[in-house]
Amino acid sequence: MQQGRPARPPATSTLLSLAVHPGDSSGQTDPSHAIRTWLAGAHDLPAQARTEWAAHKVALLPLGRRFAAVRIPGVIIHAAVGTDDRQAVADTVRAQVRGPVIHDVCAVGPTYWALVPPGSHWSGTAETSYLGPGTYLGVPDLGCIEPPGPYWVTPPRHCRDLCHPETVLDFIVRGGRRLRHEPP
Repeated sequence: MQQGRPARPPATSTLLSLAVHPGDSSGQTDPSHAIRTWLAGAHDLPAQARTEWAAHKVALLPLGRRFAAVRIPGVIIHAAVGTDDRQAVADTVRAQVRGPVIHDVCAVGPTYWALVPPGSHWSGTAETSYLGPGTYLGVPDLGCIEPPGPYWVTPPRHCRDLCHPETVLDFIVRGGRRLRHEPP
């Protein structure tokens, strides 16, 4: 370093590598590898999750250890966004919910799952239930970002990336008001 000149910060790729792999001694520099490892760690047998992703593109993961989930009926999400257009939903959820959200078409219709911190206080409604310990969620592989099957509307951006419950609730409330034709 020359006298009087500040040290140059490390290259962005070095910062990204450090940011997505805290405590990861695998030597991997692929952010998606670190996120998959983190997600799979919710399972008692992480290799089982990886096997399920490889075979079926979705792994059944227990909730409550690494993350929990809030169930949001599609009608509420679509009302909050103002459309059921897949790209518009993804763009709005990415900008306003700012965390990982899964979409699945269940027997009861389109359903979204916002991943939230385990043990979160949830004051939502009966149709937007909080799911934690003792329940399982079908979590798609990170590469699943469109139908068919469960897919990420907004995948995790890094390890431990979760939605803030308050932000999810605000989004749900807005959708509920629009469904009831109430002013914002």
